[in-house]
Amino acid sequence: MKKRNWLLPACAALMLGACSDESSQQPEGEAQETPAQTDVEEELASEQSESEADPAEEEQENAQEQASQEDKQTAEPRYRINPQNSKVEPIGDANEQAVLITIDDAPDTYSLEMAETLQELDVPAIFFVNGHFLDTEEEQETLSKIHEMGFAIGNHTNTHVNLKQSTESVQQEEILTVNEQVEAIIGEAPKFFRAPFGVNTEFSKALVEQEGMVRMNWTYGYDYMQGYMETDALADIMVNAPELNDGGNLLMHDREWTNEALPQIIEGLRSKGYEFVDPDEIEKISS
Repeated sequence: MKKRNWLLPACAALMLGACSDESSQQPEGEAQETPAQTDVEEELASEQSESEADPAEEEQENAQEQASQEDKQTAEPRYRINPQNSKVEPIGDANEQAVLITIDDAPDTYSLEMAETLQELDVPAIFFVNGHFLDTEEEQETLSKIHEMGFAIGNHTNTHVNLKQSTESVQQEEILTVNEQVEAIIGEAPKFFRAPFGVNTEFSKALVEQEGMVRMNWTYGYDYMQGYMETDALADIMVNAPELNDGGNLLMHDREWTNEALPQIIEGLRSKGYEFVDPDEIEKISS
């Protein structure tokens, strides 16, 4: 303020000596600013405008994001799941040398970290959810974060029961409870279903189809077997398994050793020339 007050007399003298048409263009009573003052005030104004969100721009960005999601959902599918063996089959000219990454028992302990790893490596995946891992607000927030990162969410039943050992009413509750929970949390029901232990029944198959979910098991997975509950052994077998081939549906779980091995598994598969199937490009079922 002291600097501006000091400038007032000088500015007034300059204005008296200026030509009449220039003085008429200057707003009355407004002191002429020095370049330094102008720079500072412009910077402050810029910072203020950046800090104030434009509701119209926000609305436009949200609309564009929603349109992008709708485009992905309505895009022509490039892959389908073979219901007999769960292999991922290309449609048309889709790349045959591709595999699907799936994570079961989410979002228990390591799912969010695994999602962050996959996102960093630019790898899509399906996270199959158990309802008993959605009991707390923290667990629900974890699921929201995984979904917001762009990963597909699948149904893995509520309490991980063997469906063949369950009555039809229990099977229905196990499946529909998770659909309702997931939809309440992320705004949409799961598009994929995987039965615990890979065990389905005629009832569960019909219910899953009725709910518009793609049913799948897997082509191979090792992180639940003795000898592979260790980082290096698991990374090696997942990349060099005899079952690895085009259209592989790779089963992994929310486990400490799987979380640690995940970067090696992804890089190993890439080094063999495999691409990764985007679940958004898998043919869906109309409910």
